[in-house]
Amino acid sequence: MEEETLSIKINVADRYYPFKIAASDEERLRAAARRINEVVAQYRQRYVERDMYDALAMAALQFVVKLIGCEAVQGRVVNEMAALDEELEEYLQGIE
Repeated sequence: MEEETLSIKINVADRYYPFKIAASDEERLRAAARRINEVVAQYRQRYVERDMYDALAMAALQFVVKLIGCEAVQGRVVNEMAALDEELEEYLQGIE
């Protein structure tokens, strides 16, 4: 059975964008838009002389820097788990 698809409009930086998404993704997309708008608003308050596109660019950079950090942590965790899996496999083979 296919998941229900929704057609919604999301406001990002005072513009509306149409999306067709799985119903299960709606809250995540709306939460993402809220976070983007919050960060854009912070940059617009901090840098009044800049326009909306500058605020969007700075927000995008902030989010991507965080994403890169998360990816690095994820990579380390995956490597550590693989090493632990190897150790466990060796241990289990040794007791058989």
